[in-house]
Amino acid sequence: MTEETLEKIRKLRLLGMARAYKTSLENDRTLQLSADELINMLVEAEWDDRANRNIQRRLRNARFRYTSSIENIDFEVDRNLDKNQMMRLAEGTFIKKQENILITGSTGLGKSHLATALGNQACVLGYKVYYANVSKLFSKLKMGKADGSYIRELAKIDRQDLLILDDFGLLPLDNQNRSALMEIMEDRHKKGSMIITSQLPVNLWHDVIGEKTIADAIMDRIVHDAHRVELRGESLRKTRNITK
Repeated sequence: MTEETLEKIRKLRLLGMARAYKTSLENDRTLQLSADELINMLVEAEWDDRANRNIQRRLRNARFRYTSSIENIDFEVDRNLDKNQMMRLAEGTFIKKQENILITGSTGLGKSHLATALGNQACVLGYKVYYANVSKLFSKLKMGKADGSYIRELAKIDRQDLLILDDFGLLPLDNQNRSALMEIMEDRHKKGSMIITSQLPVNLWHDVIGEKTIADAIMDRIVHDAHRVELRGESLRKTRNITK
């Protein structure tokens, strides 16, 4: 009877419940529980299992290049990083309000590390996240123009609650990249949030975008209601293995 019940639970894909029931049988815990307590234990196990699987799925879909979390951010190093600000951002309210975060600073200060940590936390909170290196994203979109996948890629980006654009501004934008960026900004304005990292201060982004009218429109959508994290100091790569 027990094995048959376990097999039926597995076939119903109640995997968390099956594991909890099997474990309780092995240590005779079921004998100590009332019917209500047993049902509650099994339901809680299934709930937690599905929640964890959903988080793992969102993390896979985000395609983070780096591994990072809020818990392993180093606030002891002097790089102008406000712990209170980061803890507030980690609550995810900025996503609910469709606000952006701009993280700037010279190479080696942990910009990508911070962006990924916030993105990881957003996945835990139940938001859909997409990470992209800006240069690679623009190359992918250019290829999409050629093979017909451009609209599909933009639609995928548009569906995300949080878009992370890493390493913005390494090279000036050409007409095609500028047009793609404008489409992304237009689609996300007041509908989704972004985290943008850059080695350049925000006041130089206008020149990187080029074409004054388009640059004005893009910057207005990026900077409006944005939270600023301006890192300073010496590169962390000199003493530890932290990326950007």
